[in-house]
Amino acid sequence: MNDGNLPTKKEIRDFIDESGGTAGKREVARAFGIKGQDRIWLKRVLKEVAAERGAETEEKGRPPGRLPPVMVLDVTAIGEDDDVLCRPAKWESEAECPRIVLDPDTVRGPAPKPGDQFLARLSRHRYGYEARAIRRLQITPRRILGVLQMVGAEGRVRPADRKLRDEMIVRAGDLKGARSGDLVEIEALPGRALGPRHAKVVDVLGSFDNPRAISLMSIQTHGIPKDFTAEALGEAAEALPVTELHGREDLRDVPLVTIDPSDARDHDDAVWAADDDDPENEGGFRIIVAIADVAHYVRSGSALDKAAQERGVSCYFPDRVAPMLPETLSADLCSLMPGEVRPVLAAEIVIDAKGRKLRHRFRRALMRSAANIAYEDVQAAIDGAPRPEVEPLLDNVLKPLFAAYRLLAKERDRRQPLHIELPERKAEIGEDGYIAAIRPRERLEAHKVIEEMMILANVCAAETLEKRKKICVYRVHEPPDPERLKSLKEFLETLEIDFTIGEVMRPKQFNKVLDRASGTDEEAMVNEAVLRAQTQAYYSTDNMGHFGLSLKRYAHFTSPIRRYADLLVHRALIDAMRAGNDGLRDMDKAAVEKLAEQTSEFERRAMLAERDAMDRFTAIYLKDQIGGMFAGRVSGVTRAGLFVSLAETGASGIVPMRTLGDDYYDFDEQARMLVGRRTGRLWRLGDPVTVKLQDAVPVTGGLVLEIVASEKKDARAKARPGPKRPAGGRPPREKHRGRRRR
Repeated sequence: MNDGNLPTKKEIRDFIDESGGTAGKREVARAFGIKGQDRIWLKRVLKEVAAERGAETEEKGRPPGRLPPVMVLDVTAIGEDDDVLCRPAKWESEAECPRIVLDPDTVRGPAPKPGDQFLARLSRHRYGYEARAIRRLQITPRRILGVLQMVGAEGRVRPADRKLRDEMIVRAGDLKGARSGDLVEIEALPGRALGPRHAKVVDVLGSFDNPRAISLMSIQTHGIPKDFTAEALGEAAEALPVTELHGREDLRDVPLVTIDPSDARDHDDAVWAADDDDPENEGGFRIIVAIADVAHYVRSGSALDKAAQERGVSCYFPDRVAPMLPETLSADLCSLMPGEVRPVLAAEIVIDAKGRKLRHRFRRALMRSAANIAYEDVQAAIDGAPRPEVEPLLDNVLKPLFAAYRLLAKERDRRQPLHIELPERKAEIGEDGYIAAIRPRERLEAHKVIEEMMILANVCAAETLEKRKKICVYRVHEPPDPERLKSLKEFLETLEIDFTIGEVMRPKQFNKVLDRASGTDEEAMVNEAVLRAQTQAYYSTDNMGHFGLSLKRYAHFTSPIRRYADLLVHRALIDAMRAGNDGLRDMDKAAVEKLAEQTSEFERRAMLAERDAMDRFTAIYLKDQIGGMFAGRVSGVTRAGLFVSLAETGASGIVPMRTLGDDYYDFDEQARMLVGRRTGRLWRLGDPVTVKLQDAVPVTGGLVLEIVASEKKDARAKARPGPKRPAGGRPPREKHRGRRRR
C-alpha cells in the first residue's frame, strides 16, 4: 500500500513513542503531511500498530489482546438489535476497544442504559466479548417518559422507551395532579432492586389522547430542545428582509425555481440551467444553484447561533417540524418564496457535453424565485401534462434543467456511486391529527434532477474551501469495516452470490452484487444487507472522502435552514470569498471540529426521534387491525427473534423466538439467520412471510407479530455448511425453544 510518499509502519510507531504515546490519528497525519484518501490508509495502519503493541498494555501473564476475566464496564449504547454495548471503565490502550456485549438477562433491577456501570465477567466470543453482570455499580439517574393509568388509588406508568419493559408504580401522593391517560415524566425513587419500582411524577405534559403528544414524546425522550430562548426569538423578530444589493450580484431577473415536496414549508434551494453560449463549450450548460443566505441572519456567537447549535438539524415528524431556526427565519426570511426578494449564496457552475464540471464560482446575490413547484407537478409537465400555472415555465426553465441533469447523470454513471434501492413511504395525516394512510413515496426523475444538482454544488463547496485553504466541514462516509465486509460475504454465500473483498473497496463492487440480485426474490434482502455493511456518514474537518457517492471530497452546502453543518460551510465560503464579516470569524479548526462532531451526534438523535414518532403513529394506525394478516419480509434476525417489515406500511414488528415453532434455534450472526437444531429450518434476512398482528402498543410504538405462513421454499441448514453458534453468543446451556424458554 505504501507508495514511497507515505511513512512506514516503523516510522509511525517511532513517532508515537517519541510523543509519549499520546499521538493520535490527527497528530500523525499532521506530522507526516498525510491528507485526503491517504487518511483511510493511515487509520488502518494505526489499528495494526495498536494491535501489534497491545501486549505492552496487558497485565503480565495474560495473552496479548485479551481482556481480564472480570472488569468494570460502562454501558455506552443500546445497539440496533437491542445489544447492550459496553467498554472498559478504564481504557488507555492505543488499540481499538473490542466489541463487548452485556447479557441483559444477567442484570437485576431496571434495564441497563447508557451511563450505567457494572462489574462483569467476560468470556471470549467470535464477535469480541460477552459480559455477564456480577453486580451493578452505578445507575444513571434519569427521568422517564410514559403514560399514566390509574389502578385504584395509585398510578401505573408504562414507559415510552420499549427497552424499559416494566411498569412503575406512582403512589397517590406522588401524582402531582396527573390523571389517567396523561403523558407524564417520572423519576424513579430509591428502593429495592427486585420487585416493582416506585416513582414520582415530576412533570405532566398533557393527555396522550391528543395526537400532538406522539411527536412530543419523541422530542422529550431524545432531549430535543422544544422552545427557543427569548433572546433567540428577539433576534429573529428584529431581522429585516434584504432588498438592496450592497455588493451582492443581481440574480433577480434569472428565473430560478424551487422544486420541493408538496407539503414543504421551508425552501432553501433554487435552481436554473441554460445552454452555455461559449462556442468552445458546445453542448454544455451553465447551472446556478442558489441557497438561502442563512449566515446573513444567524451570526456566529449570537443567540440564534447557539439555538441552532443546540439542535444541529431540523426534525421532521408526521404532524410537525421541530425546526433548527425559529419560523420567522426558516419559513419566511430565509425561505425562497415565489415573488419575494431573498439573499442567497449562489454557485454558478459550467459543465461540458459529457457532464464534467469545467469551472465554478460562488457569489453572494439577491434572487426572486419565479415559482415553487412540487416534484409531481414538475414530472407531469416534463411528461406532457403540465398544470396551467407550470406550463409557462416548461420550455425555458424545466426542460433545460432536465437536459443539464441528463448530462450530469452520465458523469454519475461513470464514477459509479453506490445504488442501493430501498422503498420509502410517506404518512398522510388526517383531519383528526392521526395517520389516515401510509403510501409508497414515488421516486421520480424530478427528484433525481434536484439531487444531482445539490451533489454538484456540495462538491464545488468542498473544492473551493480546499483550494482557498479554509476550514471545511466535510460530509464523510468511510469505506465499510473489514468485519462487516466479512459478514456480508458470508451472508451472500448463502445466496450463492459471489463477493470479492479486495485491498481497496469501491462502490462498483457492491453494485455488481446489487445488479446480480435485481429482479430476484432476494433483491430486497440483498439491498438491506449491503446497506447494513456500510458505515454511518458523519461530519468532520478531516477529509476521508465519501465512499457511497464515490467522491474524493464532499461537503453539505445546500440546506443551511435545517442543517448546522451547512451553515458552517456557508460561513467558511464567505471567508474564502472575503464577502463579509459574518463568516467563521476567529474560530479555529479544533472549535469547528467540535461543532462538526456535535452536529453528527444531533443528526443521529433526530433520526432516532423521527423513527420513534413514526413507530408510535403507525402503532395507533394499526391498533384497529389486531388479528389481521399482512405480507412482509424478515428485516432483522436477532437472538430475541425475528423482525418483520410489513409490505403495505413499512412498519416493523418483532416475532418473538418462542413463537417460531417446536424447535431450538441457533443464531448465526455472520449469515444473519436462525437455524433450527432439530429440523434444520432456516430463517433468513429477506425471507417473505405472512404474519398475524398480535399486538400494537402506541405508547412504545411496538408491534408484536406471529408468522402464519412462509412464502419461501422450505430451506434447511445444509444450504450453508459450517459451524453454527448458539443464539447471540450465549453459552450452550441457554437455548431457545418454541413456546417456552428453558
